Amino acid sequence: MLIAIAFGLIIAEMVGKQRKDIRHLGMTDAIMQGFCQVLALMPGASRSGSTIMGGLLAGEKRETAGAILVSAFDAPITASGLLELRKALKILPPESFTPLIVATVISGIVGYISIWALLAYLRRNSTAIFVIYRLILGTAILVLCGKALSARS
Repeated sequence: MLIAIAFGLIIAEMVGKQRKDIRHLGMTDAIMQGFCQVLALMPGASRSGSTIMGGLLAGEKRETAGAILVSAFDAPITASGLLELRKALKILPPESFTPLIVATVISGIVGYISIWALLAYLRRNSTAIFVIYRLILGTAILVLCGKALSARS
C-alpha cells in the first residue's frame, strides 16, 4: 500500500485541478476524502497520504487538502489525549504531574509547528517528496520480505 498510495498521489497530482480552497468545499469533497481515508485501514496506506490524495482528486488545492487532514486529526487526538490524561491522573504519583504537563505543552507546540510547516510546504510544493519516500520505503520492504522468504527456503 505504500507504493499504491504513491501512485495514487502521482495520479492525483496529474488529474486534480487544484482550484478549490476551503471556502468552496462541498459534499463531493467530503465523500471523496472519506472514501480515500478508508484506504488507511490497510497497512502501509497512511491516513495523511490518503486524505491529501482524496482532496487532490476532488480538485482541491494541496494546502486545502492538508487543512482537511489537520482538521480530521484534531478532534480524535484531543479526545484521546484527554481520556489518557484522566487515566494518568489516577495512576501516576504526584511528582509525575510536572513532567507530564511539560511534555504535553512541548508536544502541543511541536505539533502545531509541524502542522504549520506541512501546510506551508504544501502551499508551495507538490507531493513529490512524499511519493519518493513511499516508493523507496515500499520497495525496501518488498526487497527485505523477499530476502527473508528466500532465506527460509
